Amino acid sequence: MATPREQEAASYLEKHKIPELMNNLTSMLFFHRPENPREFLITQLALLKASRLRPLDCPCLIDESNLDAVFGILDPVKQGYITLAQYKQALATLGIQDFDECPEGADLSRISQETFKKEAKDGLLKGSSTFKM
Repeated sequence: MATPREQEAASYLEKHKIPELMNNLTSMLFFHRPENPREFLITQLALLKASRLRPLDCPCLIDESNLDAVFGILDPVKQGYITLAQYKQALATLGIQDFDECPEGADLSRISQETFKKEAKDGLLKGSSTFKM
């Protein structure tokens, strides 16, 4: 059983999204493996701070080309859409927990690449931002 002080500390960390920040920074280090990790971290923190004003600039390991590649894998015959089930599974696989369960095209189970990318970007932004949006 946690003491009141431990509960207060856990609440503080959760409120300020400190575990998410540390996980994101660690992932960025492992992915990029910069020669100067401290300088890299300082830059990433500066980018995160700037992204509070421009959320689309939030540092993220998955970019638009990666989303295009994921969509291409799910749509190998280039129909221009994927099924609702593929959409949900792909977003879950990308680690996106909060997304529109019934996006445009869901009624016909035809999710366009544009819709997929928009929902993925929004979810990734929410997941990689370490501040309340």
